[in-house]
Formats: sequence, C-alpha cells, structure tokens
Amino acid sequence: MYNSIARISNLLFALLTNKKCNCTITNMNTNGMELRAQAVVRNGCVKIAIEKGEIPQFQAVSLAEALVIGLLNQGVKKFLGVFGHGSTVLGEVLSCYERARALRMWNLRNETEAAHCATMLKWHYGETAAVVTSIGPGALHAFAGSLGSASNGIGVYHIYGDETTHDEGPNMQQIPIGRQGGFLSLANTMGSGYQIHTPESVFTALRLGASTVFNPDFPGPFFLLLPMNIQSAVMETCNLLELPAPPRYAPAACLDREIFSEATRLASAASAVTIKFGGGGADCGPEMLELAELLDAVIVPGAKMSGVVPYSSRRFMAVGGSKGSICGNFAMNEADLVIVIGARAVCQWDCSGTAWKKARGVVNFNTRPLDAGHYNRTVAVIGDARTNLRSWIDYLKKEGFAPKVGSSPWLEANLAKKREWQELKRKRFANPTLFDPVWGRKVLTQPAAIETAYRFAVEKGAARYFDAGDVQANGFQIVEDEASGLTFSDTGASYMGLAASSLLCTAIADRPVYTFAFSGDGSFTMTPQVIFDGVEHGARGCLIIFDNRSMGAIAGLQMAQYGHTYRTNDSVEVDYTALAGSVKGVNALFGGYDTVSFKDALRKAYAYDGLSVVTVPVYIGDDELGGLGVYGNWNVGNWCAEVQKEHHRIGL
Repeated sequence: MYNSIARISNLLFALLTNKKCNCTITNMNTNGMELRAQAVVRNGCVKIAIEKGEIPQFQAVSLAEALVIGLLNQGVKKFLGVFGHGSTVLGEVLSCYERARALRMWNLRNETEAAHCATMLKWHYGETAAVVTSIGPGALHAFAGSLGSASNGIGVYHIYGDETTHDEGPNMQQIPIGRQGGFLSLANTMGSGYQIHTPESVFTALRLGASTVFNPDFPGPFFLLLPMNIQSAVMETCNLLELPAPPRYAPAACLDREIFSEATRLASAASAVTIKFGGGGADCGPEMLELAELLDAVIVPGAKMSGVVPYSSRRFMAVGGSKGSICGNFAMNEADLVIVIGARAVCQWDCSGTAWKKARGVVNFNTRPLDAGHYNRTVAVIGDARTNLRSWIDYLKKEGFAPKVGSSPWLEANLAKKREWQELKRKRFANPTLFDPVWGRKVLTQPAAIETAYRFAVEKGAARYFDAGDVQANGFQIVEDEASGLTFSDTGASYMGLAASSLLCTAIADRPVYTFAFSGDGSFTMTPQVIFDGVEHGARGCLIIFDNRSMGAIAGLQMAQYGHTYRTNDSVEVDYTALAGSVKGVNALFGGYDTVSFKDALRKAYAYDGLSVVTVPVYIGDDELGGLGVYGNWNVGNWCAEVQKEHHRIGL
C-alpha cells in the first residue's frame, strides 16, 4: 500500500512541477531527488517542506540520499574530502543537492587535511562539517586526522565507504582480516560509530551521531560507515519525518548544596589557591575572575586556552604545565587548594600529576565523573562549569566571602614571578638573532620570530593557528591575548600539519577572518596540500614556515635527557619559498634574517588577496636565548622513574 502511494506521489510531484530530475543513479529510484533538494532549499528544512505539502512525507529514497537529508536536517551543509570507489553513490547525491544549493562539497587532495580543516571549522567558527572518504587507505587517513577532534572535544561527522554486507569475499581496500565490521571496531575505539548495515538503520545512526557530535559535555567525531552495496539501496516508503533533528541540551546544574558547603570549607582553610582550567572552561572567564577575587586566588590556563581571562589581569598567570612558565608553574607548585575547571588533566597539563606538590585538596568542576574525580581528596562538582561556578559564587557570598582589598602575600609572590617571566621573554625578544651553523649566519630565534608574527596578527585582528612541536610550545608561552576566539593551539593531539591544513577554513567558513598559520618545516611537509587546495578553493591567509631543518621539540628532549640528538634532523636543503612559488596563485615570500625583513614580508602577505606562504629560517641550538625554557616535569623518556616516584609521593 505505502509502496504504491509513494510511487504515485513521486510521479504526481514531478508532473505538477513540470520538471524532470537530471540526477540518475543506476538501480535507484531517484526521479524526485532534484525536486526534493529544491524543496529543502526553499523551505529551509524537510519538515517545513512536508508541512507545506511541497513534498510527500513517505517517498522512495535511497540510503545515501536519506543520509544527506538527515545531515542537512542537523545543520550539516558542508562536506570535505576525497571521493573513491567506495563513495561514488554518495558523491552523486551530494552533486545533486549541491546543484540545488542545499550544500557544498570541497574536494581536497588528502583525507587527513580534510579532517584537520573540519576540526578547525567547528572549533573556530562553530560550523559542523562532514568528512567524506572512500574505503581503505583514504578512510584510514581521515581516521588518523580525527584524533584532533577526539582529543580536543570537537564534534565532526566522518562518512566512510565500507565493505559490503553480503560478505561475498574480501572487498578491495577493506581491512584484510576475517572479522565482521573491522572498521567499526576502529571507529568505536576512537569515539563512536555506526555501520549502516540496512537502509532503515540510518535513523538510529543519525540519532546516535547527533548525540556525539552535538554532545554538550565532551563532543567528538562520529563515524558513519556506508557499505558500498547499501548506499544505493532504496527505502520505498521512507518516512522523511523520521529523520532526527539535532538535540537541544539544557546546562546541567549541581543541586547538591552539601557539595558547595564542602568546597567552601576547603576554601576557608586555604591560603594559596590556584584556579587551573582547560577546554571546558572556555566560556567561564568572568566567573573565574570573580571567584579568584573572592578566594584571593590566581588563575593558570592550559596550553590551548588563550584569552579566556585577559592576560593583563593581575590574578592571571601565564601557562602552566610540563613546558609551562615561571609564574604558571609556581602557582601550581605552591598551591594548597586547587580548583580545576573543565580539564582532563592530560600529562603535560599537570606535569604528569606532579605539579600540585603542596595541594591538600581539590575542587573539580567537570561534566564527566571520570574527569571530576581524577584526583584524590577531591570535591567533585558535576555539570556545566559556568552554571555551577555561578552557584558556588553565590553560595560564597552568602557565607560572607567578599573581594579582597589590596594585595596579599600569595598574590604578591605570584605577581613577582609573573614579572620575572615577562622579563625573561623581553630579554629574548630584545636579542632576536643568533648565529646558527646550519645556516652559516645569524638568523632569527623562534621566540623572536613567533612574537613578531603574533604581534602583527594581533594588530590586524587576524586569527592565529599553531602547529605542533617547537612552534606550538614557544607559541603558547608567548601569546598574551586579552580576549579569546582568535588563538588556537592543538595541544590535545598536537597533530603535525593541523594548523597548515586549517587555513582552508578561510575559504569554507561563512564569515572567515584572515588567518596566520604558524608551522614548522616538519609540520608543513606532513600535510602540504594547502598550497594546492588553498588556491583551488580561494583561501585568504598566510602560512608561516619556521624552518630550522630539525624536529626542534624532540631534539630538545633528546638533549635534555641524553646529551645529544639522534635522527631528528637531516641534510636535505629545501627552498620552501621556491616550492610554494611553483604553485600558480600562491604568494611566496622569503621572511629574511631579521625582524625588519620579516615584518615586511608579513605586510606583503597580508595585503595579498589569496594564499601567502612566508618562509623564515630560525635558530636551533643550545643558547638559552634561543628558547623560552622548560619549567615542569613530564613522564617521558628517562625522566619516568623520578616523575612517577614524585607522583606517588604527592599521592594526589
């Protein structure tokens, strides 16, 4: 019955509109696909199109088209990736919907690049995208890139081709093991996934996907696996209203007054309070400042969270952790009460558990019980950090807490350390060049070069993306943001090439801002495709390649641990300016050997209406002026025994 009604409805729909669908896919009933796409565009969503009678509720729709409509229903209108034999059906549906201007697909040259760009698009601009790949190597490339979104808590859809469900024999490029759902096992290890084994399972897949991608606690990647034989399979009476809308979540509040009472008791007994926050505290700047005044506390950020609290605030110290800073690590080491806000306590965040040397207690604001209870002697405040901070602030005020007048010994000690830190940085910026035997001349140090580019970007109101390695470490030690939202550092995965690939966001975002990507030569060569795809799709930004012909961060670790480097550099001389300049449309510039020349190159890059690449040689060596130092511990290499011993001594 429904089968006949659906076919008649589709036929009448086509006749009444006097149009013929140009989208044809073998073995698929797609006569109404183009008309459905146009109706979705006219009405904004499929639900309204059905309510207005422009399309029938029950229709013959392929799995691939139902998936696309379902993603559009969740606001996912941007797709990035590389097509292959495992995604031809999906590609045809996307092409039809793109002709109707319902969505946009950006074809890229590398799947990892697509994953990086989709991650930053959500992180910076709040736009949810889907990464599209084929089966096999392409999917594995994208899967590797999904570590960035998984580690940083960023919701992105991944759509991969998958082996056929009839299991007629090994499919080319599937994982070559005799096990059902091989790729699904990988997906469920990284995050969450669903193999759409039958067309009708798409509704559940999209509902589970939305609960992961739009999760308010800790979102992440969701993997939609499309067996090649199912993509074109048709649901003759597909109920388009069964496609789930994106969920809406109210902030979760802690209603247990005993929790706030216990936290207040700890605060009353403390004389050295440090607030340390991570990604979950991104929206809590005003609350943290108010809380710090009530508790006479200082605030220390995690490495990726710049500008949440203005750097100039008297209670704000610089970054803390295994790389850290003089003032940030002092505030952690000396605190007798720790207030954690929205952090997972990743090894470098708290020096593998050794940063809180004097802490007698912890108040931990987190959405996940596992993270909230990470430390012993903890009062766990579960739920939305901002909501619960406001509740505790109100409770403290009722208990008689008020902002401190003047300074205290604790605050003065921290301010002295911050002045010491600022002077250390100033000295390096005042001595911007050192002789480097690799270059055979004086070149800029990384701190001086990064500070020059950072200040220029701030002056222009441009975004700053930092790649992994030495560039990233120097970067989060240098930045002094007064507001958040323009500096991004992937300290979750520390994925080489993420910043360079993310420059594509300037061509994809609805309202892009000019962006500088700070990348080492090693990070750039991991995923250099942006110099092609940036031109193809109209990126407007600047990739800065800080070239020290070395894996600087790892070489530094080797020197510190063993007194020599090993296999962290090579003798290949690469002219990155010539390499980038060989691509028509790229504005390739040499940054020179001093700050004057480098600033001139940055000005020329910023003035160019397209993609610029600026290459600047930088120093690597033992001179202390060549870096910003290390102020914490880390459970890595031959330090492990001592770090672990200290961790267990502290017992937190």
